[in-house]
Amino acid sequence: MTEIEDRPAGRTRRAAKAPTRGKGLKVKRVYTTAGVHPYDEVTWERRDVVMTNWRDGSINFEQRGVEFPAEWSINATNIVTTKYFRGAVGTPQRETSLRQLIDRVVLTYGAAGREHGYFASEGDAEVFEHELTWMLLHQVFSFNSPVWFNVGTSAPQQVSACFILAVDDTMDSILNWYREEGLIFKGGSGAGLNLSRIRSSKELLSSGGTASGPVSFMRGADASAGTIKSGGATRRAAKMVVLDIDHPDIEEFVETKAREEDKIRALRDAGYDMDLGGKDITSVQYQNANNSVRVSDEFMRAVEDGTDFGLRGRMDGSVIETVDAKELFRKVTKAAWECADPGIQYDDTINDWHTNPETGRINASNPCSEYMSLDNSSCNLASLNLMKFLKDDGTFDARTFVKAVEVVITAMDISICFADFPTDPIGETTRAYRQLGIGYANLGALLMATGHAYDSRGGQTLAAAITSLMTGTAYRRSAELAGIVGAYDGFARNADAHARVMRKHAAANDAIRPVGADDADVLRVATAQWQECLEIGGEFGWRNAQASVLAPTGTIGFMMDCDTTGIEPDFSLVKYKKLVGGGSMQIVNQTVPRALKSLGYQDEQVEAIVEFIAEHGHVVDAPSLRPEHYEVFDCAMGERAISPMGHVRMMAAVQPFISGAISKTVNMPETATVEDVENIYFQGWKLGLKALAIYRDNCKVGQPLSDAKAKKATAPVEAEAAPVTTTSHPVRRRLPKKRQSMTTSFSVAGAEGYMTAGMYEDGSLGEVFLKLGKQGSTLAGVMDAFSIGISIALQHGVPLETYIQKFTNMRFEPAGMTDDPDIRIAQSVMDYIFRRLALDHLPVDTRATLGIFSAEERAAQVAGSYGSASTAEVVEAEEVDVEALRGSVPTETETKSVAQEKVTPEGPKSVKEAHSSAELLELVTGTATDAPLCMTCGTKMRPAGSCYVCEGCGSTSGCS
Repeated sequence: MTEIEDRPAGRTRRAAKAPTRGKGLKVKRVYTTAGVHPYDEVTWERRDVVMTNWRDGSINFEQRGVEFPAEWSINATNIVTTKYFRGAVGTPQRETSLRQLIDRVVLTYGAAGREHGYFASEGDAEVFEHELTWMLLHQVFSFNSPVWFNVGTSAPQQVSACFILAVDDTMDSILNWYREEGLIFKGGSGAGLNLSRIRSSKELLSSGGTASGPVSFMRGADASAGTIKSGGATRRAAKMVVLDIDHPDIEEFVETKAREEDKIRALRDAGYDMDLGGKDITSVQYQNANNSVRVSDEFMRAVEDGTDFGLRGRMDGSVIETVDAKELFRKVTKAAWECADPGIQYDDTINDWHTNPETGRINASNPCSEYMSLDNSSCNLASLNLMKFLKDDGTFDARTFVKAVEVVITAMDISICFADFPTDPIGETTRAYRQLGIGYANLGALLMATGHAYDSRGGQTLAAAITSLMTGTAYRRSAELAGIVGAYDGFARNADAHARVMRKHAAANDAIRPVGADDADVLRVATAQWQECLEIGGEFGWRNAQASVLAPTGTIGFMMDCDTTGIEPDFSLVKYKKLVGGGSMQIVNQTVPRALKSLGYQDEQVEAIVEFIAEHGHVVDAPSLRPEHYEVFDCAMGERAISPMGHVRMMAAVQPFISGAISKTVNMPETATVEDVENIYFQGWKLGLKALAIYRDNCKVGQPLSDAKAKKATAPVEAEAAPVTTTSHPVRRRLPKKRQSMTTSFSVAGAEGYMTAGMYEDGSLGEVFLKLGKQGSTLAGVMDAFSIGISIALQHGVPLETYIQKFTNMRFEPAGMTDDPDIRIAQSVMDYIFRRLALDHLPVDTRATLGIFSAEERAAQVAGSYGSASTAEVVEAEEVDVEALRGSVPTETETKSVAQEKVTPEGPKSVKEAHSSAELLELVTGTATDAPLCMTCGTKMRPAGSCYVCEGCGSTSGCS
């Protein structure tokens, strides 16, 4: 798309002066047509955006008459309008059209490119603006959120989403750390840092006292992060805290969040609101940061060999304690198994791929672990939508992809020329090293559409080839820019190291062995790009110290209407789609028909398979679908979930072609063991990853908490049983022939049943009968026998409290949301039944000792301690009558959800209300997803890299 015109002969790699006119980029048109503005090539329409909280129906946001292309989805319209349009709603200054938003950004980039000598002529600058506009308008790529927040506004022109800070072993530095994090959070970004320079609690101060240690200072930073809403309430603060494995306080650091998780469980069981964003979660510490341990090759080899490892003092590096390496590694993985923290970062691998070692080491990462660079630096991100490069014949358009990368990386570098930064040290480092983070989204959709299984050699090879092509092109363009506007300031002192890393990337590209014709074609183009990169860079150097990362792409992924985010596979085969004019519908992922056709299925077969997926949520036993093709449709969740090592293998395939790292959490089933976590972390080191984090399903209460899945089941606490009056032998106290009884209908995660409780004259419980399952079924028989056993025991004097102590918190499927306002979530049918019996038949004081309260009692507790409680916290998803809705037309707009209608051979039937693909997956498959509720609109979020993103409003739990 662009080429160098009149490259000056003999230009040295150290040249940094802006060139005179005529020695800039000559830009060619690829997407646009001369004489036609990109805006004139699309059909525009006016839409109303009304965002509501589904739990209480309140309106969170309203703007009517916004202008978007007709091809943009309702979801993308909502997210861009609410997140990125600037100006107060209802004022003339408020943006009302996507044209205004794109112009605000693109024209700022174009003006800066002209000013700093990037273009050969004014005509080239105009073509650059048109190409950039076309790509944004047609969702080919997107800049990261801070660009849309800030560029072209009166606010500071902060364009970076990711920051790395530094802290030294002084009080001034520690207090400055708190201040700098606050400024970064305020600007809508996230920050990470390494605390390993701070003396441990086992070392002395110059005054003779004992140092506090880094963990103690984490408390103040955590409280600050919990208070500040990023970007003026755009999203919560995101941060990363790293500690080296040889720090003497490493065990305290590793176990910190696991201990806090125990507190969360205890408070939850006592009736406090410990959901993510709940008002009581703030009573526990360290919940606003991701923690990671930085391990060395020396340590991992000690683990492998079963030898000792030395923990070193911070002042002189001497060994002050020796520990068993395997035992310490077990503590790291056990804590991760318990609460998903800490993640792991592989220090020697990270620094072996470092282009600027003469300037300093890489000590930390941003909160999502994809950006790794010098202390006090930042990274500007942008992501390409890979599905936009899939041609009609099912092959990847590598040559157009190259042209797109050229434009995007050029724009990203231009942004550093005018960008503002939250602190002077960050600004100085970023301008001197110009770190960029080009990446992509929709990899999972691309692989499925081309008939590749995510966890397959073919899928991994194609992903590696595309990633290599992206980074090779980015660095080649960076070298060309160095020939025009100069290499980055820190290049001269790091020239040899930078060139060495470029050769490592190129060698990794040469080591790829293509599986099919498509990845072979992409690989040929990638090889050519790396050859040019090395040639041009050898002459001029490079403009950017780093070029690529793989970010979560949460909010911007929805802006581009991507089916999958970052490097992730598809979340599920069923999707939740919002409709124009309000309402929603269930659809099968549109990538599925394309994949089936690429695999050779006929239209009639495709239609039958899609209908089967709509009904069952998976492809197992789908009509005419061959079993060997099942793996193509494996997803992150559902019947055929991709194995944890499948995710690790994909990360390992693309890591050698990324300047930074990969934002991704490896999801593990709840049944995974500590040994499984050990294996994942160990294999990540062996396979050359830079960072890795795991999340074991349902391991957290206060972080990724599901409203449709039971919380982590702790071992039942066997409280001391109430005193029982005994005789020489049990005496049965029979119920009268005529007695009062109470029948309760219930539903646990969609499993319906009935419970009848018979009582004595004094109102005490004497019998229980349970109906669950069809008459004559094994389950019905087991429940009948269980009921008889419990009833006889009650009549023989066994206290009801004893059963409640034994059976509450018992965990097995079905588990999840109930239709009982007093018991919002049950960990099993048994858990629900005995909690309900406790509420109906035990006095408040007795129930209080067991941690069982009604909704009214919980609200009263919260009101007494924290003020009035929101009624929204006890509102549950209700059964919705589809027939009643059929005769009315929704009057609310885009995000006002209506009940889903599930079509079966017997006809339509109503199911529980869904408000996102995560909730829809639960309804269709009968399984639950472990994810937090959005703090803005209340819908269930879904994973995006190592963060979570809301499909309804675009809010994220991290810095994507």
